Amino acid sequence: MILPWAGFLAFVLVLLSLDLGVFNKKAHAPSIKEALGFAAFTVALALGFAGLVYFVYQSHWQGLGSVADTVDHQINGGRLAAVKFLTGYVIELSLSMDNVFMIALIFQHVKVPPALQHRVLFWGILGALAMRGAMIGAGAVLVARYHWILLLFGVFLVFTAVKMLLAREKEKTPNDAFIVQWLNKHFRVTKEFHGKKFQIIQKGKRYFTPLMVALVLVESTDLLFAVDSIPAIFAITTDPFLVFTSNVFAILCLRSLYFGLAGMIQKFKYLNASLAVVLGFVGVKMLLGERMRDIFGANANLWTLAVIAAILAAGAVASIVSDAKTVKRS
Repeated sequence: MILPWAGFLAFVLVLLSLDLGVFNKKAHAPSIKEALGFAAFTVALALGFAGLVYFVYQSHWQGLGSVADTVDHQINGGRLAAVKFLTGYVIELSLSMDNVFMIALIFQHVKVPPALQHRVLFWGILGALAMRGAMIGAGAVLVARYHWILLLFGVFLVFTAVKMLLAREKEKTPNDAFIVQWLNKHFRVTKEFHGKKFQIIQKGKRYFTPLMVALVLVESTDLLFAVDSIPAIFAITTDPFLVFTSNVFAILCLRSLYFGLAGMIQKFKYLNASLAVVLGFVGVKMLLGERMRDIFGANANLWTLAVIAAILAAGAVASIVSDAKTVKRS
């Protein structure tokens, strides 16, 4: 089963090489049109990959889908695997939306020039792939050995959802006090940026630049968000290949969407509420286990995808309507 993994990782590396080496060779702040264009391209790639998932799982190429999924105890054929991939992709994409706002706050806090922000996001993707890959691998092994861990994930997601719904609305700030203090204590950090460099050598001594500080903060933020999002996708499937690939496509899309969404996402006032409901729904699904099929029938995964899409759409529409009413009153 090494070939599918190697092929996918090679594909992602080629895509990232084109991104940094061709399309964004010169440091600049991508326009909203560029950001949305590349995001649309990644969505198209994800949909195309879902088609590829259908064919390779239908034939169980290289052993993909040949082992029963721990979640529903079904063999992942082509149609089922494609639906699970798309559902995981939507879940990861939606639960990571708030991460866009946090990244914007980090860049504002560290005062990263717009022309250098894409570079931080690019290298942040590589770090996110490594961290999430390790978390997914460990999670898949644990779930395969101890099925009851899914119940713990379910309880954790429901608890997180309730906490999000009951939390008072307050301004979010990057929780960087400890991280920045640790960096300043253990490394030399310059006060000024040095172009695209994350580190420099001055008088024979190595220094980190504020760009490195921003990168570390972005990576730590992604790690915190992954703690919620990765258990959520294990409610859909425990197939490591489907979990990892859906995560990667969601990360690629969100990082390219950043320049188009950073200024707009604050307008979606019901974003957190809709994400909390999604987390709660996924947590309940995880706790119910096979009883979900008794409720939704043979197409339980399609219904799951439809419900999640409906929750997100309802939150977006409610936010737009509320914003329109506020503008009208003023």
